[in-house]
Amino acid sequence: MSVGTTVYNLLLKRSSTFAVTMLASAFFFERTFDMVSDGIFRSINKGKLWDDIKHKYEQ
Repeated sequence: MSVGTTVYNLLLKRSSTFAVTMLASAFFFERTFDMVSDGIFRSINKGKLWDDIKHKYEQ
């Protein structure tokens, strides 16, 4: 059996397992995308974020 057939039979054949697979995939994709985009944003704006300059304003 090929990998595609195995994945289909295990995860996508029944609508209940398909729904659970899609929900789990969306959850993990969202978490990964959020962490990667935050990392890119922080690297582009290094030195401009509150975490980088708060020591100048705290007493």
